[in-house]
Amino acid sequence: MKKTIALVTGGLSGESVISYKSAATIEKNLDRSKYNVYVVDINPGGWFYTDSGGNKTAVSKDDFSIVENGQKITFDAVLIGMHGTPGEDGKLQGYFDMLGIPYTGCDAASSAITFNKRYAVAVAKMAGIGVANSLHLFAHTPVPAATILEQLKLPVFVKPNNGGSSIGMSKVQEASELEAAIEKAFREDSQVLVEEMIVGREFTIGVYKSNGSIEVLPFTEVKAHDSKAFFDFEAKYEGKSTEVTPAEVEEAIAGKIRAAARKVYEVFNCRGVIRIDFIYNEAAGRPFMLEVNTIPGQSAASIVPQQVAAAGKQLTDFYTLLVEECFV
Repeated sequence: MKKTIALVTGGLSGESVISYKSAATIEKNLDRSKYNVYVVDINPGGWFYTDSGGNKTAVSKDDFSIVENGQKITFDAVLIGMHGTPGEDGKLQGYFDMLGIPYTGCDAASSAITFNKRYAVAVAKMAGIGVANSLHLFAHTPVPAATILEQLKLPVFVKPNNGGSSIGMSKVQEASELEAAIEKAFREDSQVLVEEMIVGREFTIGVYKSNGSIEVLPFTEVKAHDSKAFFDFEAKYEGKSTEVTPAEVEEAIAGKIRAAARKVYEVFNCRGVIRIDFIYNEAAGRPFMLEVNTIPGQSAASIVPQQVAAAGKQLTDFYTLLVEECFV
């Protein structure tokens, strides 16, 4: 018997534009012989399902149900295809936990911790995973740029602490640029992370669980084009970077990255597919974790679908695995 799945997309942040692109890929590749799929859009205007005729129906938040053709529809599981709040920061996960509805991906606690970049690097550091030196800033307690530069060395990255897709992020190479970068990041979030730059090669790797075993996908080396200072929104989504999948890297380095990725997945008690960004520093001879993406992009330009293909897998089979894992 087919399971009834809600594919949840949209969101309440600037990342919603990426959510819709990811949801389009997921919807296209879900196995309709196994699942009845309903796309639910959560946006600032409300929670809605739109049927094939274009009729928009509000979702009941009492039990996360919809009505179609006079019939009440409830869901066996939810596939979360939403970047940013409330789908990536644990809020929706907590809601579905309260309703007892299974969902794909990490639980509420893991999602909340990894979404907060500062808390994520703190947990990783305690577990012995390499991370950059950083400072956590709050809008309610301004910190002068001079004070920051007494504790961190330039260049630094300044980024909203809760968020993704590199929105609001800046690379700062001169002290005079720091205040403006902090202001830019605070326009996106009330918390900001200032992080020392680690020199090295940037790799990103998809990790998932299959039959209780932590598996890694062929990982990607990311190279922003010369005109780009770092792997920002344009580099990620507008073709202004080069992504090599699988990465051309010697096995001695590759083995360290795969081991670090599995450890991150284990330490943060992850579920489903995540993507972890690393910088491999030659001098230290180790990878440094940059951040954990618990709902990695699935658009045509996204890295995880590239890695799935490089592993010789079909997206339809991969998404089936993710959905079925949420029932385990």
